[in-house]
Amino acid sequence: MASHWTRRRFLGTLLGTAIVSVAGCLESGSELPPSGDELGVTTATQFSAPGCSCCGEYATYLREYLDVELVERSSIDIGGIKQQYGVPDDLLSCHTLVLDSLVVEGHVPIDAIVAALEQRSVSGIALPGMPAGSPGMPGEQTEPFSIYEFSSGETGDVFVEL
Repeated sequence: MASHWTRRRFLGTLLGTAIVSVAGCLESGSELPPSGDELGVTTATQFSAPGCSCCGEYATYLREYLDVELVERSSIDIGGIKQQYGVPDDLLSCHTLVLDSLVVEGHVPIDAIVAALEQRSVSGIALPGMPAGSPGMPGEQTEPFSIYEFSSGETGDVFVEL
């Protein structure tokens, strides 16, 4: 049996597919990350490992969400900075971000940062290492990111998994 595609049938199918696609997106329940001043931070400083290109990529990612100037510093003793801000050795990554009083270690997605800023009882969060598919890192995410909370050099519980 031959299939006869008419212009009307083709356009109807195309329109139906578009409607189903849009409805699926609207019902997914996923919210877009906040932008601009919705984060409510007044200062943002990223301390990066000298010569690390992914640190610059992460800073570019952050600028989409920050309404304040992000200061990048890379000609410093990065190990000393991590110690100063109480980042535990088992959570280390290539850069440390300080948003007001919140310390963010590594390539932490914006959703986790928003949650920590809203909670205000967390002094630091970290995504250890440099996992593929995290903001600023190439590749695809292959498993959930476990973002840990920390305080005074001690690793806490998993803060969130994304």
